[in-house]
Amino acid sequence: MLDHTKKPPINNVTLLFEGHEEKQREAIVALKSLDFNPLSISDSIPWRDAFPEFAANESGNCLSAARQKKEFTQAALSDFTGISRRHLSEMENGKREIEKITAQRLADILDVDYRVFL
Repeated sequence: MLDHTKKPPINNVTLLFEGHEEKQREAIVALKSLDFNPLSISDSIPWRDAFPEFAANESGNCLSAARQKKEFTQAALSDFTGISRRHLSEMENGKREIEKITAQRLADILDVDYRVFL
């Protein structure tokens, strides 16, 4: 009986933009005209500030995350790339630098931009 008085659910979406700081006011005005309510800019911080423990080994963490996203073990990734499992482990743990040619080979298999490993 009360169905006609219920409000339809609001499907919220969060948008994140990068751009010039001087254009921020214009962007907020434009979004408000579309019934968006911009959140306070100060509500967010860079991820490196929030998780400093990951910033020290950024490329290794990216490699580990990309490998796990594809559901590869280090041994499986080693088979696909020809890079030894030990070297992959050392790269993921920040004990071995990832060279550009290696990053490109890994990126091809893991479907990511190779620059995340550099």
